[in-house]
Amino acid sequence: MAKNDTPEVKSEQKVQTKYDRKMEARRQQKLKDERQEKMMKTVGIVLGIVVILAVVVSIAIPVVRKSSALKGTYVKIGEHELTQVEYDYYYNVAVNNYLSAYSSILPYMGLDTSIDFAEQMYSENQTWKDLFDEMTVDQIRQSKALLDDAKKNGFAYDTTADYDSFVSEFETAAQTAGVSVSEYYKTNFGDYATEKNMEPLVKDGLLTSAYYDELLTQNAPSEEEIKAYYEENKQSYDKVDYRSFNFTTELAEDASEEEISAAMDELKEKAEAMMKARKDGEDFEALCLENASENTKENYEDPDSEYSLTEGRKYSSVSAVMSDWLYDESRKAGDITVLADETYHQYYVVEFVKRYYDEADDATISNALASERVSEYTNGLMENYPVTDVKGELLYLTMSTGQDAADGENAADTTDEDSGAADTGDTSDDAASDTEDASEESGETDGENEGADTEQ
Repeated sequence: MAKNDTPEVKSEQKVQTKYDRKMEARRQQKLKDERQEKMMKTVGIVLGIVVILAVVVSIAIPVVRKSSALKGTYVKIGEHELTQVEYDYYYNVAVNNYLSAYSSILPYMGLDTSIDFAEQMYSENQTWKDLFDEMTVDQIRQSKALLDDAKKNGFAYDTTADYDSFVSEFETAAQTAGVSVSEYYKTNFGDYATEKNMEPLVKDGLLTSAYYDELLTQNAPSEEEIKAYYEENKQSYDKVDYRSFNFTTELAEDASEEEISAAMDELKEKAEAMMKARKDGEDFEALCLENASENTKENYEDPDSEYSLTEGRKYSSVSAVMSDWLYDESRKAGDITVLADETYHQYYVVEFVKRYYDEADDATISNALASERVSEYTNGLMENYPVTDVKGELLYLTMSTGQDAADGENAADTTDEDSGAADTGDTSDDAASDTEDASEESGETDGENEGADTEQ
């Protein structure tokens, strides 16, 4: 069976490379950005992970008097005055989104979800609590801006059915978690959350989500625009099919340059011999079987499968050693080459099969363009929603001000992407970068094995 777009682990050598981690971090960032743009659709995401994160969120919420939480103004966003209860709701959604998006790499990011976020540093002068507060405020600004805009434009949406579904799912989740519904509301939305005081917030979220979808529909690109965008970004959307096999060798950690060079020369000779045999007409799969180690030969012995064949891979999911060669515009069916991986001391034999575009990705491009337009529109709305820290609990606001003043001319170098009130994406980019570095320190071994077996 040929390999499809989903990476498969076929041997002990299939490890995650630095390049793979970088691309995964970018993919996670894209997913998080999409969740932020769609705002309160995240209610559904929360329901999916509350059982796992129940204790985490309750730890992060400050203890306040009930009367103050229910009636006092905690923060003012534009003309909207929010209580502690409402702020906690948005805070929980923002935190759960983040932890869900980065769940697999949180240890590398230095975040311990069992410890108060305010006691853990995200950066030199910012705690994880500060980061989550910043995300929360940004989310509230977007939500309030869209809600007001929906009202201004006469947008109407009946949330009854959606809300009933939310309540039903929430009750089921509480039962699964083995707690009462009332306790589950507190666990997931704050110490003073109840079904009654959460209802208007959830319904606002559902209305915001519906309005956002309406904006996406209104801003959908034409077929001509989709085609033009694809032509400008072909490498990101095209897929390739190819065959590959890699030769590797065991080297001592303290191997000398001479030993490494000799080993690489030997691998190159074997790889070039295989390439020549293929050019002479021998079957690629048969050559893989001939060169495979004893414990991997079985991968190539099934006559009904092509283990060496990888199908439907996009540029970002192809090994960095092969990607540029495979995506060269001059590449044609049957092209074959030998590629050296000096970093991990191995050689690849790679044969190009075809490059193509899946028209199903038209929808992906359409959504991307529509989302970009709606984001620009929403960012414009948000300019009229300044933040007033009534209770003085949003420390990141003070830190940002002091930081800008201290940086002086460095602040002028800030890019458009880094500027504005919504810094969520920027901080997450940093987090992704930190994650990559942390992963290296964790002792993971980098390698570029694209699913092909190796000669031992």
